[in-house]
Amino acid sequence: MAQAAFEEVVEDFEFLEDWEDRYRMVIEMGKAMEPLPEALKVPATKVEGCASQVWLHPQIEAGLFHFQGDSDAMIVRGLIAVLHRLYDGVPVAEVTKLDARAELGRLGLNEHLSAQRSNGLRAMVERIRDYASAAA
Repeated sequence: MAQAAFEEVVEDFEFLEDWEDRYRMVIEMGKAMEPLPEALKVPATKVEGCASQVWLHPQIEAGLFHFQGDSDAMIVRGLIAVLHRLYDGVPVAEVTKLDARAELGRLGLNEHLSAQRSNGLRAMVERIRDYASAAA
């Protein structure tokens, strides 16, 4: 089961019928995120496989998975915010059990993202899962 914060996104998406409104919501979520400090925008945190610049800085605190992220593209920054709501605060051992594809599918993102953005989103999820697997 997804985080309560992600469930709120699902509910908001159900309320918004127009995809342009949903895109605006994702972009606004990205704008509301704290920027990743420049010192963390290094090759080790850069996510390969994304058309835009993407950095994820995962952390484990008290057995819970947390991460910060950033991108130079507003829609991608918003997708990071969506992933943050899905994964942040999840017990590390549960991160790899979360079916991100199914959860994100509830938002209908699969049908409305370009192939490049879909690939980038998969790369971000893979980075999160890899980090959690190594930490578990």
